Amino acid sequence: MTKDMLKGCGTALVTPFVEGEVDYGAYRKAVMRQLECGVDFLVPLATTGETPTLSAEEKRRLLRLTRELAPDTVIVAGVGTNSLAGTLDNIALLSDCGADAFLVVVPYYNKPTQEGQYAYFKAVAEASPAPVVIYNVPGRTGANMTARTAVRLARECPNIIATKEASGNFSQVSEIIMNAPEGFSVLSGDDDMTIALMAAGASGVISVASNVAPSEVTAMTSAMLEGRLSDARKLHHRLFPLFKACFVESNPVPVKAAMSLLGLMSDEVRLPLSRATDSTVELMKEILAELWK
Repeated sequence: MTKDMLKGCGTALVTPFVEGEVDYGAYRKAVMRQLECGVDFLVPLATTGETPTLSAEEKRRLLRLTRELAPDTVIVAGVGTNSLAGTLDNIALLSDCGADAFLVVVPYYNKPTQEGQYAYFKAVAEASPAPVVIYNVPGRTGANMTARTAVRLARECPNIIATKEASGNFSQVSEIIMNAPEGFSVLSGDDDMTIALMAAGASGVISVASNVAPSEVTAMTSAMLEGRLSDARKLHHRLFPLFKACFVESNPVPVKAAMSLLGLMSDEVRLPLSRATDSTVELMKEILAELWK
């Protein structure tokens, strides 16, 4: 794949469960819905997919099914852990399952320094047979990757082609956009910041909300890429309540509640997560009714 293929709307796919088992039938329907709605790329096995709770065989089967259903769509598969050996094991596990690139999160819990992050991602990039996308989400990992480190990796590691930025820090992301080499993609990791970051030069979003509203989120990013700011702004305002509601509880609990309300899958999650509270379900009912009234 080329660097410029990561743009527009990429959906961080949820993983459906029924009675503790992966519901591959519901997953198939969800992926087909994404493709029918024109999303630009797919991101299975990431945080939204509850990947830390999946077995090795479940990961392989989900990724292979995604590729089977989407033979011509770019697929970025999540493989990150909090150790180099664990991440490389995941890459080896999934390397023959159809991913075009691997999404690698900043190691969580151990709170690495900037130099540690640099050395880790450099080692991953050198070992990976496919391009690498950095994922910075300090609210989940406890460690932020600074703009300086992201740009250093972008400049010094050719196999690192993009970053998914979910720091919520507009200034930091702007600095990456300004200083990264040509062709390096910066993708919003926060739905509610997508329009602002794309106005500053980001390429698109890896979206949670597009599980629920794939056509609308894709239309918003397409409008931004085409310079139709007024159209994008209207869609952002329409989608904003959904963007916020997707995070009133730990992701993907609210989005699964919404998918269940739409009849697309069960709202079941795996422990240590638990199903959405009644108040979250009611909130999603109100938002979905307003979104498509």
